[in-house]
Amino acid sequence: MKQPHISDGGVASDSLRTLTIDQLLLESRAGLERIHPAGLEREMSAGALVVDTRPAEQRKRDGDLPGAVVIDRNVLEWRLDPSSPHRLPFAGDPARRIVIVCNEGYSSSLAAHTLQRLGLTGATDLIGGFQAWTALRMESE
Repeated sequence: MKQPHISDGGVASDSLRTLTIDQLLLESRAGLERIHPAGLEREMSAGALVVDTRPAEQRKRDGDLPGAVVIDRNVLEWRLDPSSPHRLPFAGDPARRIVIVCNEGYSSSLAAHTLQRLGLTGATDLIGGFQAWTALRMESE
């Protein structure tokens, strides 16, 4: 006999919907107004919080993202959720624009979608991540 799946909210479900990572990524991006690298500076000027979630090794290898706050991916939700007792002091406005930046724009989409599910309606990510931002800067030099 098949056991019902119990969700984190304690709700029983007879079927567990599974997705591939590509499907999950498409689903996550469907609700995001993703930012093109050329628009990142404009977002920052308008008051967006830019969060660099790249691991320390990548930041050491490729450099920092000027103006970004570094928050490790594994604690991102706790640091930005306005209801979390572990949130950062500047994370109190659930409507604030938050632009998540990872290395290539994949994990940032998943993270931004999760932040939106926590009520952070202005959360989004950078198309192509840090690598696309860097490539754009190199082209303009």
